[in-house]
Parts: sequence; C-alpha cells; structure tokens
Amino acid sequence: MPENWSTAITDIHPNEVRVRGYDIADLMGRVSFGAAVYLILRGELPSAKIAALMDAILVASIDHGATPPSALAARTVASTGASLSQSVSVGINSINRHHGGAIEDCARQLGAIIKRADNSETRLAEAAAAELADMKARGQRMSGFGHRFHTADPRTARLFDLVRQAEAAGMHIKAAKVVEAAFEKQGKPLPINVDGAIGAILADLGFPYEVMNGLFMIARVPGLVAHVTEEQGRMKPMRKVIPDAQVYDGPAPRKLS
Repeated sequence: MPENWSTAITDIHPNEVRVRGYDIADLMGRVSFGAAVYLILRGELPSAKIAALMDAILVASIDHGATPPSALAARTVASTGASLSQSVSVGINSINRHHGGAIEDCARQLGAIIKRADNSETRLAEAAAAELADMKARGQRMSGFGHRFHTADPRTARLFDLVRQAEAAGMHIKAAKVVEAAFEKQGKPLPINVDGAIGAILADLGFPYEVMNGLFMIARVPGLVAHVTEEQGRMKPMRKVIPDAQVYDGPAPRKLS
C-alpha cells in the first residue's frame, strides 16, 4: 500500500465531492465563480460583497486585446495548427514577472511600504517617499502604476468603487493611493493601473502573495481560448501576427440593460 499523504482542498467519495468541506452540488447555482475561487484558495466562503469584488477582479483581467504577450504567444502557436490546449498553455506560460506579475510585485512593494511605516497611516506618505527613493537608487521601479495605453485605467476606478461598497479597503489600498500621490507630487503622474489595484485589493483581503499571479491566470484563460479559436477559425495558418495591425470588427459599443 502506498504511504498516505494529506490534502485540505477537496474530499471525494462515491457520489460525493466536497470542496473545503462544502458539497459541490450545493455550491452549484448558489455561489458565483469568484466566490468559489476565493473558497478554494482561502478555505472559506466570502461575504456577498467580497464575492462580487472577486467576480469583478476576474472580469477585469479576462482580456486586453492581442497586444499582451500571452495573447500574442497563444495566437502565434495557434497559427501553426497546434491544439487548443497547446496554444492556451503557451499563453499561460507567458504570464510571468513582466506580464501579470505586476500584481504580486506591487502587493509586495506596498507591503514593504506598510512595514516601513510600522502600520501607521500617518507615516505612510513618509514611508512611501523613502521606499520609492531607495528603489530608484537600486534601479528598480514601482509595479502597478502607469499604463502603456491608459492614462486613467477604467478598471481601477470600478474596482475601487466595489472595494468601498464591500468596506474592504485596508492598508495596501491606502498605501497605493499614497504612492500615486507621491508620483503626482514629483511631477510624473502614474495612476494606479488594474494590476496595482488588484494587488492591493488581494493583499488587503488576505491572499498570500504567491497565489496572486495564479488569479491573473485564472481570469485570462477565457480570453486566451477566444483568441486561439478566432485565430484558427478566421486567419490563414502560419501568418505573422502583428498585434498593432489588428482592426476590431465586433459589436458596436453597447450597455447592460
């Protein structure tokens, strides 16, 4: 007999599946995907407002066009005739330190500022200025601020609205806003982007740093599936994928009813 090993994630028996103790059939149709992701990663179900915030985080990262490395890689491999799983996995393998990784990096950097401030709100501005100066001296840059396309990331504002509704703002979000103000004071506005907002929110919700990149991967998979299937359904094989040459021909702007 093999030696037993332990897991606290899912318990399976004939005709029964329990995730973190909850019958999966009871969860189905009663909790959102964001709540289920929170449950499997954190071990407990979130409140309704936190569940809505989790859903928003996943929706915010579902896609950003063909220019990100993950979509470009997935489309390029799909163009060779690779399978859906091969193409999507290449896209996922492209999510690393410099693509998607800003979520974790920003959360860690904000954590360093909070530690430097000794968890004092009144010392955050001083700690942020000192940390930014030290990072600049080391040749490092603050992750999660500024964007190559957006001067004001629309996803950030919506996420922070939901944070206020959920009453979930903690020291990481406060530190992020202090850093944003510090950049403004220096004369180089760098607004919080969606990665920085997500990193601050997840950290305030108690997520460990090491799972944050994974949440971005979870969110981005549907977008990658869409890119791969469109590439193989609409484009010629073995083409040179030039992301800046894309022309959108989907539905016109529309609103939820």
